[in-house]
Amino acid sequence: MKMIYKIIIIALILVSTLSFSGCIDRNAVTYEVVFNATWSEETHPDDFPSNPHFSGLIGATHNSEVFFWREGELSSSGIKSMAETGSKRPLNIEVLRAILHRTAFRIISGGVINPSPGSVSLEFKVSKNFPLVTLVSMVAPSPDWFVGVDSLSLYENGSFVNEKTVVLYAYDAGTDSGTNYTSPDDPTDPPVPVFKIEGYPFFYDDELVPVGTFTFRKVKDDSIS
Repeated sequence: MKMIYKIIIIALILVSTLSFSGCIDRNAVTYEVVFNATWSEETHPDDFPSNPHFSGLIGATHNSEVFFWREGELSSSGIKSMAETGSKRPLNIEVLRAILHRTAFRIISGGVINPSPGSVSLEFKVSKNFPLVTLVSMVAPSPDWFVGVDSLSLYENGSFVNEKTVVLYAYDAGTDSGTNYTSPDDPTDPPVPVFKIEGYPFFYDDELVPVGTFTFRKVKDDSIS
């Protein structure tokens, strides 16, 4: 019975998502995001893993009434799963619930980068009511490390930006206490808030070295002024 109940709830959320997003598509703005991963043995030589890659992109466009991860806050189940295993579920369910409550607009979902360095791109929609972007990807292999943006606004000074680039640094989800890329599972109990990793293995030659960039480019604007 519990499984049937879960299926019904998910189905209702999906139906609500389709009807809600469809009614405001006419005012949507389309962006392309390019994830350019620079993480490599050359940029991060300390114990660099043999199979460097990033999990599939997952996130949402939303408003300021909701966030899906934040530095200094505890990770949700969705962020924990994404950061530890690269899974898009249940973060995608968390986004669907937000859409049902009209605090989010669309799920963003994209491909992997394997191996790193490399790049991947996808298109997504925002609107004036939902101008914020949250997007994440697991640093893999790792205990619970990830990259991403939290509530990045693409609407500035009364208009949608044409282009914006964000430099990406690694974050720790605060759910696994492993200290290197291939550490065995070591759950952090109790969990700690999300934090930027400012030391090993991302600090090299006296500086914190980024692992890539997100570049957001506006490709179509159907919004009403």
